[in-house]
Amino acid sequence: MSKRQSAGIEADQERAELVERLNMAGREVSAATIMFHTALAQRRGLSAIEEKTLDILLRDGPLTHAGLVAATGLAPASVTGLIDRLEDKGYARRSAHPGDARRILVTADADRIAAELTPLFGPWTQSLSELYATYTTGQLETICDFMTRAAARQRDAAAELAVPADDRADRRNPAGRSGRRDGRRASG
Repeated sequence: MSKRQSAGIEADQERAELVERLNMAGREVSAATIMFHTALAQRRGLSAIEEKTLDILLRDGPLTHAGLVAATGLAPASVTGLIDRLEDKGYARRSAHPGDARRILVTADADRIAAELTPLFGPWTQSLSELYATYTTGQLETICDFMTRAAARQRDAAAELAVPADDRADRRNPAGRSGRRDGRRASG
C-alpha cells in the first residue's frame, strides 16, 4: 500500500469518526432542546408543543388552522385541541379570516409572551452569545448554514412521519396498495 493510499484511508477514518461525533452531538442537542423547552413551558403551565406553537405563531404571523397543521405536523383534530388550550390559557386568540369568513386566524398574544415567556430565555440567550463570540464570522456562517439545512431536513422527516403508513406506501407505489395501475385489487 502506498503512502498516498494509506493517507486516504486514514482521512476516511477520521471523517467517519467526525461524522459519528457530529451525529452524537446532534442527538445531545436534540435531547437538551426538548428538555429545555419542556421545563420552560412547565413554568407557565404549558406543554412543550404549546410553547413551540407560540414560537411558530410569533415567527410566521397569524396562521389558519390548516397553516398550523402544516407548520406543526400535527393531525387537524390535535391542532384544534391545541388552539383551544392556547386560547383557554390566554396565550392565543382566534379571529375571523379577513378574506374568508369560513376560516379563522390564530394569533399569539405577543405582549403576554414577551412578559411571561421571553424572560425565561434570558440566561440561555446570554450563554449562547458568549459561545458565539468564540467563533469567527466564517465559522458562524458555516454553523448557520448547517443548522438551517439540518432543520429543513428534519421538518421534511417529521412531515413524512405524520403521513399514515398506508399513505406513505401509496406515495412510493403510484399504482396504490393494490399494485395495479387501475387501483383494482387483483383477484385470486
